[in-house]
Amino acid sequence: MSLFRSKPHHQLIAGCKANERSAQEGLYKLFYADMLRLCYRYLKSDELAAEALNMGFLKVFQNINSFDQQKGELGTWIKTIIVRTCIDLNRKEAKFIEATDLAEDAHAAFIAPEVLNKLYVQDLVKAIRQLPTATQLVFNLSVIEGYNHQEIGEQLQISEGTSRWHLSQAKKLLRNMLQPANPSTNDPTVNPNEAL
Repeated sequence: MSLFRSKPHHQLIAGCKANERSAQEGLYKLFYADMLRLCYRYLKSDELAAEALNMGFLKVFQNINSFDQQKGELGTWIKTIIVRTCIDLNRKEAKFIEATDLAEDAHAAFIAPEVLNKLYVQDLVKAIRQLPTATQLVFNLSVIEGYNHQEIGEQLQISEGTSRWHLSQAKKLLRNMLQPANPSTNDPTVNPNEAL
């Protein structure tokens, strides 16, 4: 175990507040892997993900004096800053489709459990990164982060209906990407007559 990982959070926080380079390095190393994975989910390229990570940690160090250990957990605070940084980077490319009173299509959103069981995390992240930017943002905030449509609307400055539409669209697109092709047409061992 490294020296940084063994240091309690409060010591790292105090060091960062005192602008100590070793404490900043320790905090960065402690949260680096988790926050980089978070950036990969939100951004389409590895370069943008690395940019968001570094910009986010710069904001962490610039605002560390505002962090209150009594009000929340350090990892959650850092994650919030990183997510907002990703949203800001994505907002430039995001094209939100305005939608009103669109009901989610339950059938379109369904992904068979056996498909999900076979997926690796990397496959799912790769599929999420292929979504249109605005749709990817809404999907991450809703499904991964657990925000409701009102909260998403406030963060992205869109209506709740628009948020719902993008979530529904994300599920449809992911279902199409993740569902296996019709086995009756791709499996040479299946008799087409029996498949009907």
